[in-house]
Amino acid sequence: MLITGGAGFIGSAVIRQYIPKTAHEVINLDALAYAGNLESLAEVSDNVRYKFEQVDIRNIKELSRVFAQHQPDAVMHLAAESHVDRSIDGPAGFIQTNIIGTYNLLEAAREYWDVLQGMKKDCFRFHHISTDEVYGDLYETGYFTEDSPYNPSSPYSASKASSDHLVRAWHRTYGFPVVITNCSNNYGPYQHPEKLIPTVILSAIQGRSIPVYGNGKQVRDWLYVDDHAAALRRVLEKGEIGGGYNIGGDCEKSNLDVVNKICEVLDELVPESTYKPRNTLISFVTDRLGHDVRYAIDASKIAEKSGWSPRQSFESGLAKTVAWYLGNTEWCQLVQRNDSCA
Repeated sequence: MLITGGAGFIGSAVIRQYIPKTAHEVINLDALAYAGNLESLAEVSDNVRYKFEQVDIRNIKELSRVFAQHQPDAVMHLAAESHVDRSIDGPAGFIQTNIIGTYNLLEAAREYWDVLQGMKKDCFRFHHISTDEVYGDLYETGYFTEDSPYNPSSPYSASKASSDHLVRAWHRTYGFPVVITNCSNNYGPYQHPEKLIPTVILSAIQGRSIPVYGNGKQVRDWLYVDDHAAALRRVLEKGEIGGGYNIGGDCEKSNLDVVNKICEVLDELVPESTYKPRNTLISFVTDRLGHDVRYAIDASKIAEKSGWSPRQSFESGLAKTVAWYLGNTEWCQLVQRNDSCA
């Protein structure tokens, strides 16, 4: 199995499940840009069924080499530029990686698949992992379903919407065996410190201002990353070719509610702090450009078709997440140091 972006947040969670829980051989293909960190895979890196290829998906020649050398029976495509703020400040990289990179991967994979024969060809799958942000803004009511129209708001979500369309076109035009998943906001261990939940945890620990965009009332559906990884494995195994599946945590929270809950958890876990109560560190800042008001996922299809449902509630998942960051400040410092040097 080839996993692109396997050194990233979600990709590394998938690999940390596949290696101990299955007999699969895993090839991790990652460019090791700012969001990729091999320290997230330390627990599996010495396993004989794990291989690493430092390759950028913008390099189609190297992608073709990887397919020819490793001959995977499936691809799970997670490699992407994924931070909305970065896409607003510099959209070019998102176009190159998320659109051109996905095109390169599709072509390298199709070229490889074209010459496969028998069961190996029949069993091959290309699983494209995307986001609920492609659907745009729900405002106050309703849920995203697999039939929701695309209406992306940011350069990031537009680039992911484009990559989704490419994957579907390769299936429709060439018969290439694909499956697509669109997930809600992930959180958990090993997430890059620039994301909302790690930012709040680290700021609150250090007594720094906790930035909240606008009025903090934007609503997101939150999904614990290990639950998402389990869902991705289930879809790759059981998903219908050409099908799409929304993956969500059935857990709507406003950004401000999330921030206050993190402060509450930290006040309980680390009571001997001069910064308590930590919600006094909250600072409202100028809202993000084009900031969507609400996302919410209807995940009934994946539940009905595969039996998957999230195991962690937001409260249990957040407790695990906060505890992990409290115990892994060195990992955070390493990521932040590598990011500043990139």
